[in-house]
Amino acid sequence: MFRDRIEAGQKLAQALEHFRADRPLVLGLPRGGVVVGAEVARALACDLDVLLVKKLRAPGDSELAIGALCEEGRPWLNKELVHLTGADRHYLDAEIAERAREMTEQSRRYRKTKPRVPPDGRTVILVDDGLATGATMIAAAQAVSTFAPRNIIVAVPVGPPDTVAAIRKLPQVHAVECLHAPLWFGGVGQFYDDFTQVEDEEVMDILRRFV
Repeated sequence: MFRDRIEAGQKLAQALEHFRADRPLVLGLPRGGVVVGAEVARALACDLDVLLVKKLRAPGDSELAIGALCEEGRPWLNKELVHLTGADRHYLDAEIAERAREMTEQSRRYRKTKPRVPPDGRTVILVDDGLATGATMIAAAQAVSTFAPRNIIVAVPVGPPDTVAAIRKLPQVHAVECLHAPLWFGGVGQFYDDFTQVEDEEVMDILRRFV
């Protein structure tokens, strides 16, 4: 469906063109969302920043998100998945603490490269390279809402219909732009020819271009 994240960002930018006059702030979710978000910000000639979010991993399955932790805001938990995976309070406390440590170190590197752009009073476009469970995007939207932005727009190239619908229902989110919501969804990577993992160095290089 997409050659790579750059092409996905270019196509997403076309769908978001009507927000150009708002001079929005694009917040990319690391790491892949920053690559997509950079193309959106470049096309709309607006600011780009990063919003750190870490998924909280299920016991024994690091790919399954049972929640998410954002650098701003409290952890968000998918209570149903927490119950189904047997993640008890002890496990959750340990997982939250570990992910918080990782995020603190990542934040130190990113903020040294580019100081934070305040989202207060602005139209904020939250961008990721795709949705799966939606945990990280939900945590991101809830965190950004505490800064009283004018609007929060969620923009992704692809996501499953049920997750997209759940994001649309969030009271903090004013609009959702999802280019494709296929009924059969095995994972975000299946919709990219090139879904190479993005490293911190690439994110920091992108941020330097928007200082």
